[in-house]
Amino acid sequence: MAAIGAVFQPELIELMKAVLDDATATLAEAKRTSTMKAEIASHILASAARGERDPAALKMAALSAVVECSHYSHDISPERRAV
Repeated sequence: MAAIGAVFQPELIELMKAVLDDATATLAEAKRTSTMKAEIASHILASAARGERDPAALKMAALSAVVECSHYSHDISPERRAV
């Protein structure tokens, strides 16, 4: 099976790194884990591979995807958790 990948120009790599740093900085300090950063980076890379170049759009797509995932399920108060 052939590997499928994208090639990014150095300028785009710098842009994606800046977006990752910016997006990570918006999270609460307790959420700034390597796992969360990797998840955000994955969404930024996927959006960039689809052709997105706007920093705000890259950031929004990455953070929206992360917020929708189950990583935040532990933020639900004990009263609201299903037992």
